[in-house]
Amino acid sequence: MIFAKRLFLLLLLIFVFTSCGTNEEPVSKKNKEKLENETVAFGDALVEGSIGDASNLIPILATDSASHSVAGLIYNGLLKYDKNLNLVGDLAEKWEVSEDKKVITFYLKKGVKWQDGKPFTSEDVKYTYEIIVDDKTPTAYDADFRLIEKVETPDNYTVKVYYKMAYAPALASWTVSILPAHLLKGKPITKSPLQRKPIGTGPYKFLEWKSQDHITLVANEDYFEGKPHIERYIYRVIPDTSSMFLELLNQNIDMMGLFPLQYTKQTENTRFKKYYKKYKYLANSYTYIGYNLKNSLFADKRVRQALTYATPKDDIIKGVLFGLGVKATGPYKPGTIWYNPNVKKYDYNLEKAKELLKEVGWSDVDGDGILEKSGKKFKITILTNQGNSSRSRIAEIVQQSWEKIGIKVEIRILEWATFISEYIDKRNFQVVILGWSIPQEPDLYDVWHSSNCRDKKLNFICYQNKEVDNLIEKARVEFDVEKRKSYYHKIQEILAEDQPYTFLYVPDALIALHKRFRNVSPAPAGLMYNFIDWYVPKAEQRYHFTK
Repeated sequence: MIFAKRLFLLLLLIFVFTSCGTNEEPVSKKNKEKLENETVAFGDALVEGSIGDASNLIPILATDSASHSVAGLIYNGLLKYDKNLNLVGDLAEKWEVSEDKKVITFYLKKGVKWQDGKPFTSEDVKYTYEIIVDDKTPTAYDADFRLIEKVETPDNYTVKVYYKMAYAPALASWTVSILPAHLLKGKPITKSPLQRKPIGTGPYKFLEWKSQDHITLVANEDYFEGKPHIERYIYRVIPDTSSMFLELLNQNIDMMGLFPLQYTKQTENTRFKKYYKKYKYLANSYTYIGYNLKNSLFADKRVRQALTYATPKDDIIKGVLFGLGVKATGPYKPGTIWYNPNVKKYDYNLEKAKELLKEVGWSDVDGDGILEKSGKKFKITILTNQGNSSRSRIAEIVQQSWEKIGIKVEIRILEWATFISEYIDKRNFQVVILGWSIPQEPDLYDVWHSSNCRDKKLNFICYQNKEVDNLIEKARVEFDVEKRKSYYHKIQEILAEDQPYTFLYVPDALIALHKRFRNVSPAPAGLMYNFIDWYVPKAEQRYHFTK
């Protein structure tokens, strides 16, 4: 599972994407005519499998992808991104940006209702802003909104947002989920029942949450864009991916992210091909090894550089991903305008790693094969999460390689919720293997700015570099694409030198989906951007529900 970062998109900037693809043969003329003549039907359910449960269904309080995946069907933002990742209106009908770019006026859609029947108004937008910037709110997403001077609501359907300065990601920040003021205002948000039983404006309503088992949503008949065709969305928690794949083959789930071995080997059989399609495209995410920079072992960048030199990325991509991915060198996706291909590279080189560690003072004094310094052995523990066989395999490969340069490595695999709450949030780790989503908005503030080395913020490794902070701050207020790009390219050069992460790879997204679902149209935005338009012909529906 990818530890979630916000998925914001900047309207003013251009982004280059790898198109989604499928391994299926083109639709035959006969089948194409059949699809075109089918009647769009309501009903059925999509059952999606995932290794981890949600933590909180109030989006501003959650930092895990499971929570955001589910909550994304329940809530709306003022804006959203379309199939080609352009910003378009969601709860906002239209918007205007002042000439000095310091004021945004949103005109809200009328007739939108919360799922309890109450009308959606500008008061909900103002409340969402106020609760995000409230110091008592434990959110990782407040940075964008602290640059706002004030929010005014001239009437129920107009919102005026005044910024302290022209701010490049301003529009993108309003993809944030808008919360119901009438249910939350004046009450502690961290104690709200909406954490477990959310009420939004979105296409699906909450029905049931059985912890560590499933979350069920039901189609919202009053959704302002029209009732979704799929009656229910069921998010099933299956911590073991092998068990999940068996559930897929038995048609007990309809959709899952495949691991490379499953995609390349285990799906080449008649049973799978009869019922499922496979989709493959370069994911908007990367996997990394992160170092706790408050731990003295990793204080000197030469140690981190040595560990990167001793990490066989090519072997990991070949052996773990079966070649289904590309090497990562920083926090951006290759092929985009933000990606800098000219940063310092770390090809696999054990001798170089040993030289760097020797420079820092690490040597094998007693000949036991383990480096030591000032009487302290170089022993570390790598943590990662349960249910992700790719990460556990990476840990094993890294363990074997790092021990060749004299570092004793222990691996601990932890249940996801415990991993996050007891180790990541409390910075109780030495080395972790995790992943980030790569948002379309290139702002790096939340993960890399020094100010976010605290509490439950996203800079949990505590990377602190004044030059990087300065460049991030400059980039946030720069509207010229080329100038902004130059800032991010420079940041990547610094990160490549400092190696706070060993950036491993950008994987291919590998998705299996049951063939009965129609109107599935992969795009740069992914697979489920148009989920409300999916349908299953009546004759093929597998689930039937009574009112």
